[in-house]
Amino acid sequence: MNIHEYQAKQWLARFGVPVPGGRVADTADEARAAAEEIGFPCVVKAQIHAGGRGKAGGVKVVHTAEEAGKFAEGLLGKALVTHQTGPEGRIVRRVWVEEASRIARELYCSIVLDAAAGQPAIIACGQGGMEIEDVAKETPDEIIVELVDPLVGVAPFQVRRVARRLGLSGKEVGAFGALLKDLYRAFLDSDCMQLEINPLAQLDDGRFLVLDAKMNFDGNALFRHPQIVELRDITEEDPKEVRASDLGISYVALDGNIGCMVNGAGLAMGTMDIIQQYGGTPANFLDVGGGASKEMVGQAFRLLLSDDKVRGVLVNIFGGIMRCDVIAEGIIDAAKEIGVTVPLVVRLQGTNVEQGRELLSKSGLKITTADTIADAAQKIVQAVQAEEGRA
Repeated sequence: MNIHEYQAKQWLARFGVPVPGGRVADTADEARAAAEEIGFPCVVKAQIHAGGRGKAGGVKVVHTAEEAGKFAEGLLGKALVTHQTGPEGRIVRRVWVEEASRIARELYCSIVLDAAAGQPAIIACGQGGMEIEDVAKETPDEIIVELVDPLVGVAPFQVRRVARRLGLSGKEVGAFGALLKDLYRAFLDSDCMQLEINPLAQLDDGRFLVLDAKMNFDGNALFRHPQIVELRDITEEDPKEVRASDLGISYVALDGNIGCMVNGAGLAMGTMDIIQQYGGTPANFLDVGGGASKEMVGQAFRLLLSDDKVRGVLVNIFGGIMRCDVIAEGIIDAAKEIGVTVPLVVRLQGTNVEQGRELLSKSGLKITTADTIADAAQKIVQAVQAEEGRA
């Protein structure tokens, strides 16, 4: 789960992390009032769940209340297109107005969960700001990576090692170490997957200040953090993913045109891979889980077909706890209710597979069955390509 920059700063402040003062505004008038209260110069920043806002024109230093209001008015209710949003952009529904800072230097600092190492990793760089992606690509040796033992935490020698490579010395090292430990505590206590500070500003008086913050939380741990759950902004999420979350279905929207309904994350990934191997593109990742009911299968099927991009559907189910006849009943009921007009290929294996196949064959629906994953993928790709050729 992601949260907005202003929410991340407010959350980090609970852990003693230094952040600029600011106010959130939903209207141009509120932005004017916030700027008056904060003083000038101040910064007005679009709030969307995407990076690259500065380059896209979503951040501006303003010197009057009228300028703040005019800039906010130009953002609110409109789509901001960045390199992370795609061409459709994201609608700006609020702005953050904060104090301007006297910046001497911009750094980069993040803490992420390194899945390969099974440990949190501190990632830092002496060049922060809008060009950090270019630094990582062109001069990767400047990126500092320090794995943290979760049983020990951030050790003093690690603070010194990172600080030295950042070019810090004297009292700067102590101030940076205190900040890093507060960030790590926020990361750990909040069950974060990613905590990114870019830029981390070093002010002209030597202090450090978080100028931008991105936080992503482990969805499986949110039951421990009701206060974080309250920060969720579903307007920033794909409506289909929100609906799937409410239904308890694992779903991620993709850019392809073949809808996939599978049970088991590994089988779902394999299904998407083999669709691509045969020249197709998956429209989603959808895992209904190992013990889904007939009703959940029906809901998942409806969810797939609610995507306008879907030109065909592949159902790939291995019946273990979940019986194939139950899957078949759910597919048939949903297909009859919706009136499926796109090609539908179903591959069933496992418990009660013969009963499931018999139900499909007697349903009166135009359903193509398959015995193997490869056979199913090849059939759905060919069917979709044929439909597109006729169109």
